[in-house]
Amino acid sequence: MKSYASAHWEGSPKDGTGTISTKTGVLKNTPYSSKARFEGGTSQTTPEELIGAAHAGCYTMALGFALMRAGINQKSISTDAEVEVILGEKGANITGIKLKTVVEAPGADAAKIKEAAEGAKVGCPVSKALSAVPISLEVETKV
Repeated sequence: MKSYASAHWEGSPKDGTGTISTKTGVLKNTPYSSKARFEGGTSQTTPEELIGAAHAGCYTMALGFALMRAGINQKSISTDAEVEVILGEKGANITGIKLKTVVEAPGADAAKIKEAAEGAKVGCPVSKALSAVPISLEVETKV
């Protein structure tokens, strides 16, 4: 299975703007910019926001499968991802990703959920792709 996305940019790297699209059309000419990336507060996305969305989605799916293999029936899983980017002397760097997940699994063993959550963090394909960046995980259980 392959996925496809594209980006188009106009203007200078600092003051220009671009658009990001996916072949599926889920993103279609979605605007992004350096201003949004380093100053925030705009209605445009950033590469780091998209990485966060991909990581949260992939991790949540990986955790669901890990819980299923552990015999745990979850009612729901919600994950937030915070991706930090810092502009330094040599350019921009992603310095860390914080995942926070909430698992609702009535009657389940919280320790087993946390064990599955840690395993999913390591096994998630997006986590593997981002392994050069420190990834932390906070797990909240509702059992």
